[in-house]
Amino acid sequence: MRWIRFTADGRTAYGIVEGDRIVEVEGGLFDGTPRRTGAVHAQSAVQIEIPLLPRTFYAAGLNYTEHVIEMARKRGEEPAIPQKPDMGYRATNALIAHDRAVVIPADATKVQYEGELVVVIGREAKHLTEENALSCVFGYTIGNDVSERDWQKSDRTFWRSKNTDTFKPMGPWIETEVDLEAMETAVRLNGSETLRFKTGRMLFGVARFISTMTRYVTLHPGDVIWMGTDGLSPDLKPGDVVEIELTGIGTLRNYFVAEKTS
Repeated sequence: MRWIRFTADGRTAYGIVEGDRIVEVEGGLFDGTPRRTGAVHAQSAVQIEIPLLPRTFYAAGLNYTEHVIEMARKRGEEPAIPQKPDMGYRATNALIAHDRAVVIPADATKVQYEGELVVVIGREAKHLTEENALSCVFGYTIGNDVSERDWQKSDRTFWRSKNTDTFKPMGPWIETEVDLEAMETAVRLNGSETLRFKTGRMLFGVARFISTMTRYVTLHPGDVIWMGTDGLSPDLKPGDVVEIELTGIGTLRNYFVAEKTS
């Protein structure tokens, strides 16, 4: 099932995507069996919103080998491949929806994309094993972890390099049925493919992360976990359009604009 959050006629609601139509439902994501209202909307006639506002926004650190190697090479260092899952946090203020603008701050110098699988938690979870970890997953969506690399190097934390307003596009919807083993991530910049990789080729998979995390923290419905990326990105500039496509989910598209300073 494909869940979408949208605004039509000045009202925001959830719906089920069926082809190019949205069947509106009552309630939210975690309210049990969706109750159809009878209202049907064309996708082209609605404004797509972020699929949910996360209770807690988690982000996996360095979870693909090629990404680790290439980032180390850029810094002139020997790559240190992580030996265990490492988790960080992001800020919800940075979230924006499909087809919205990512604003490049006036003093930014090196802005790049990162196409990521996003895990949406659907039930409370604590002390899960790798064998039953996926039982708490509601579904999956797509994230673009926009980063300002010079700030990432110069600041003690990622407070602005990762969390500047608009730096976390997510969407366009949540897909509850995916094949993680068959999934590929493809990124297109201005219509040309710049990166493609096997989504599941992670150092530590979804089940490993969830089982590790739930030893120490309780996951709740509405939490999201961004799973990292592979490869590297070119530097982005105003006017660029980035599309991130994940097999079985769809495509997240956002355009980049310069900050207005006057």
